[in-house]
Amino acid sequence: MVSRFLQLLLVTVLATGHAWAANSPFVGDWKLNPSKSRLTDKMKVESIGGNQYAFDFGAGSEAITIDGTDQPGQGGTTLSVTVAGPDAWKVIRKRDGHMVITANWKLSKDGNSLTDDFTTFGQDGAPSNIKYVYKRSAPGSGFAGTWVSTSEQVNFVYVLQIRPYEGDGLSIIDAASQLTRNMKLDGQDYPNAGANAAVLATSSAKKVDEHSLELTDKKKDGKPYGALQLRLSSDLKTLTITPRSATKGESNLYVLERQ
Repeated sequence: MVSRFLQLLLVTVLATGHAWAANSPFVGDWKLNPSKSRLTDKMKVESIGGNQYAFDFGAGSEAITIDGTDQPGQGGTTLSVTVAGPDAWKVIRKRDGHMVITANWKLSKDGNSLTDDFTTFGQDGAPSNIKYVYKRSAPGSGFAGTWVSTSEQVNFVYVLQIRPYEGDGLSIIDAASQLTRNMKLDGQDYPNAGANAAVLATSSAKKVDEHSLELTDKKKDGKPYGALQLRLSSDLKTLTITPRSATKGESNLYVLERQ
């Protein structure tokens, strides 16, 4: 769920000088095209005894007692999990007492699939919803196991803003994920800003060619979180983002169109 909490932390761009940054073809507003995109999510749930479970949504393990109370989570958040009925859990994450995500989980009768009605809340409180269907990819029972989803139905509007930054860099403003990357384009790590910088602390990037970029995000402990490839179409109207190293059948594909 942290990966979904951070699900649209998609991109950054590179430049080699003032002129390239100011006139970069990456600068602009980019809107996600859901019909051309493929969103994948993976999470692990492990029973660690009694009524405690360890949840790993992509940014490290969080040990939670399933009793509906707010408990310390990743990145200065709290996490609560409530039994909502037979084979049903309700998961809530908060920051500073304010709800940032809700997720209603439901197991199938055979226990091999999990549906998730997942909602995030922006800084203005506006909700964005995705319906996930996960398949069990490793042995487990109940909610415990490794779950992979490739069937997200995106029904929200997402626009990524890319702007010049300090002459030879670029600023990537991701309002939906409350993360801003302000970077010079020298491959060095730069601190991120925004609420989710507590999870994705730094980013670095490099220019591959005029139409291609590479980005690496790191967590607070300095360990890599993920690496992405960004490529513009020849007409500069489409931006495609994919993981730099992806497992077949589990890779994301983000297609954004210039506004």
